[in-house]
Amino acid sequence: MNDIYNVNQGIRFVGEFSKSGAPTDPTSVTLKVRCPFGVCSDYTDAELTKDSTGVYHKDMTLTAAGRWWWHWQGIGAVIATDEDYFEVKESHI
Repeated sequence: MNDIYNVNQGIRFVGEFSKSGAPTDPTSVTLKVRCPFGVCSDYTDAELTKDSTGVYHKDMTLTAAGRWWWHWQGIGAVIATDEDYFEVKESHI
């Protein structure tokens, strides 16, 4: 991602999983999101939306300025992780 967003903007985190190039559902999926002041939120299967085989998402509102980190993890049928960060800027109005 590494994009810049605004405080109170909505964002969609998308996780895609595959095995040998084919979209595949992990046995269990987790999304971890760490906000700038260090609080982490863990979202598991029941809290994530499955869009299609191997594709999941979570919608959130960005509530604080600073660097946010996200981490997708699949275990079981597909073992995979992906992690990155993005910045959220303060409003000056």
